[in-house]
Amino acid sequence: MTERRAIVSGSTFEEEIGYARAVVDGDWVHVSGTTGFDYTTMTISDDIVEQAEQCLRNIESALTEAGCSFADVVRVRYLLPDREDFPPCWPTLRRCFGEIRPAATMLVCGLSDPRMKLEIEVYARRPQEPGPVSTTA
Repeated sequence: MTERRAIVSGSTFEEEIGYARAVVDGDWVHVSGTTGFDYTTMTISDDIVEQAEQCLRNIESALTEAGCSFADVVRVRYLLPDREDFPPCWPTLRRCFGEIRPAATMLVCGLSDPRMKLEIEVYARRPQEPGPVSTTA
């Protein structure tokens, strides 16, 4: 049986709506749509780039708890209410994803709170444990 484990961030949204920040299912990690809220204070910046940076910090925390890093991300999805907000985020996003080049999609859609300017979800594959090293020649 494969491991299935929920990772929660402490966001009030998770409790109110009934979801987890991420779910580990065997080798796969599914990180929910993550916004720019600082979940410890439940505050959010008005600045799109600051929201992108906070989104990535929130995602990194979930990936770390799952035993992953950004290097393990294979898919990323960006959701924005305003397509004009996307280009200012590119340098921030490139710092995390530029070397690994995951498959990506950007969608323009409404988000659940008008303060939210960006939501990011990712899928990652946990690194395989190295097998035993043979000492025989």
